[in-house]
Amino acid sequence: MISNEIEHTIEGKGFKLQKNTFTFSAYIIREQRGFTAICREVDVATEGQTIQKAKQNLVEAVSLYIESAIENNLPIIRPIPKEDDPTQNNSNEILEVFRLNVDLKVNAYA
Repeated sequence: MISNEIEHTIEGKGFKLQKNTFTFSAYIIREQRGFTAICREVDVATEGQTIQKAKQNLVEAVSLYIESAIENNLPIIRPIPKEDDPTQNNSNEILEVFRLNVDLKVNAYA
């Protein structure tokens, strides 16, 4: 029997993969005009006029990044280099830290 579910939890630095779901840590940073949402583990950032819009944009961007990385046999986890990480340099600007869950469904066919 072939199953498309990962039966155990894989944990790494800042992320977790359980069953078909990646869980990353994400951050909201206040900018002069709007908000930036960042997922450090995959080096993806988005902007939005509201916190909610920045989060929505981040979910979409991270999902597309993971899909593209899998299709092109690229690494999924690629953290922001420490010297470029805005959460390290602007820690007083961080408004919110939240979990970003990305559902990863795999369909195999021949």
